[in-house]
Amino acid sequence: MAERRWAAKPAAELDFLQFNDLACETVGGKVIFATDEWFAPAKNLLKREPPQFVAAAFTECGKWMDGWETRRKRKPGHDWCIIQLGVPGLVCGFDVDTSFFTGNHSPHVSIQAACADELPSFTPGEDRTGMAATEAQTAAAAKLGSEAWPELVGVSQLQPGYSDCCHNFFRVSCNRRVTHLRLNMYPDGGIARLRAFGVGQRDWSSVPPNQDVDLAALTNGGVCLGYSDAHFGHPRNMIGLGRAANMADGWETARRLDRPKKLKADHRGILQVPGREWAVFRLGHPGLISSIEVDTNHFKGNFPDSCRIEASLLTPAEEAQGIQTRWNSGKWEVLLPPQKLRPHHRHRYSKADLELNRPVSHIRLIIAPDGGVSRLRLWGRPMMATGAPANQNRPPSKL
Repeated sequence: MAERRWAAKPAAELDFLQFNDLACETVGGKVIFATDEWFAPAKNLLKREPPQFVAAAFTECGKWMDGWETRRKRKPGHDWCIIQLGVPGLVCGFDVDTSFFTGNHSPHVSIQAACADELPSFTPGEDRTGMAATEAQTAAAAKLGSEAWPELVGVSQLQPGYSDCCHNFFRVSCNRRVTHLRLNMYPDGGIARLRAFGVGQRDWSSVPPNQDVDLAALTNGGVCLGYSDAHFGHPRNMIGLGRAANMADGWETARRLDRPKKLKADHRGILQVPGREWAVFRLGHPGLISSIEVDTNHFKGNFPDSCRIEASLLTPAEEAQGIQTRWNSGKWEVLLPPQKLRPHHRHRYSKADLELNRPVSHIRLIIAPDGGVSRLRLWGRPMMATGAPANQNRPPSKL
């Protein structure tokens, strides 16, 4: 069962919001079944972009809405859909966003979960506006027995889509791998977005011992555990799939106000500034890092002047202490010494550039004085480590 959290609660109580959205369409999340999609298709739930409202936008079926909206139900039952996560893993919390659904939001919701093989799409179609599942499609989906899946969020009231209450947060206590979600609306209505925040889980037993993998990637279980500033873009974007689509798809901080009035550089051309920004990540698996990529793609006038990377091998207790102290404590060692950065460029560093030659579980990217980085890749070989944190050294499990 889930514990209800409101937006007014302290940020510490909503720490899961900095984890990865495992259901987002950009990581492969998709809706494979929906009972009804009359006003707006269920696939909108998984869009990365925030919901929009266009007052003059209408379709043949009625008002255009940027979310999932079903018709007003006039028969027994309730509406529901099945979502296949783009990245299977541990789900830690949800944001059920009702933005702009102010007289038509779903009044109640529940969420169930399962760990299953990849499933086909039961209600195919690129644009399903004005459509509903046929009897045959409903019967095929019913064979999954999804109504009996374990419940992550019990039947809970949703607030309408006004800006001060549209984010309905639910903390989830679930220690098992999830691949699919069933989102239930009671009885009908609209929801703008569903964010399933969590940590990816990979079956590391299938990785050959001599194969280098990106240990920080969200698909491999990498997760952001803290940062100094995320004014324009969250650090978790750096461990996303592929190269960044634009600046919004990376980490970007505000301009630091402690910058010297006149900037000076050292003999390497690195600016000598008092301030810095940082982001901490737990790797998907402890490992020996052999190469690094720092990509400033799209950041042409707002890239950092320099960066360095520190690393550590932490126990769960040490990780918890780091989170509690906002990473002001810890046993960090230099992995990559300070490097001058260029705009809109993939910076690649080989083993010869690195200073640490032992397994690590956490890394801290430090940029100076501020700016944006689109992607961070840490290639290495997974290695066993005692006392690894929650998403490390754990085989997949089923609900």
